[in-house]
Amino acid sequence: MAQEPAQRLAGRIALVTGASRGIGRAVALRYALEGAHVIAFARTTGGLAELDDDIRKATGKSATLIAESLTDFAKIDQVGQALHDRYGKLDILVGAAASLGQLSPMAHYKPKMWHDVFDLNVHANWRLIYSLDALLRKSDAGRALFVTSSVARKALMYWGPYAASKAALEQMVKAYAAEVAHTNVRANIVDPGGVRTKMRAQAIPGEDPMTLPTPEEITDVFVELAEAACQKNGEILRAQ
Repeated sequence: MAQEPAQRLAGRIALVTGASRGIGRAVALRYALEGAHVIAFARTTGGLAELDDDIRKATGKSATLIAESLTDFAKIDQVGQALHDRYGKLDILVGAAASLGQLSPMAHYKPKMWHDVFDLNVHANWRLIYSLDALLRKSDAGRALFVTSSVARKALMYWGPYAASKAALEQMVKAYAAEVAHTNVRANIVDPGGVRTKMRAQAIPGEDPMTLPTPEEITDVFVELAEAACQKNGEILRAQ
């Protein structure tokens, strides 16, 4: 981390998807260190428990854990209702969960794999907006952040579903940002660049991971965009 946590998110309520590993996990832990109450959403129960242990050790407080699949869209609606009943608002939403699918020629993808990638990378994030927009508007400074990739803006062979889904995500978030521009909500997109994650290793297996930053080293931009004082909206920001 570039600096010691300064409680820049003290008292904020933050929901982070993909929180059991990689960038989502690093952001969830950083938010907790910055004083936020973290609602960690991921499929992997063990990974969530380990995150909660680390948050407890670092802050003395626990996170709220949601071990569910984001592509069970009804669960997202249930989470929205639970947040409404418990807090009446949501301050920060981070959509970090994503699926790479497979890298292959366009005509070789199985339809199920294509749909699975879009369900997680696009449709689940839309469902989060659909279910949580009203709660973000209840915050004095609702902040929504979504994670993209530079492949969304490049014509690369074999990256079809991942690149197409991230391009769709970017346009969706930009449209949402325009819609909330005159409210207290701000929506932005983070392009983390190359980061030492399991997905990166899957995508580029011959790369030396030690040449890449860890997820923990690229969390500053997530804190900046989550702060109440941040007025950026509809932008794509690089994490490094």
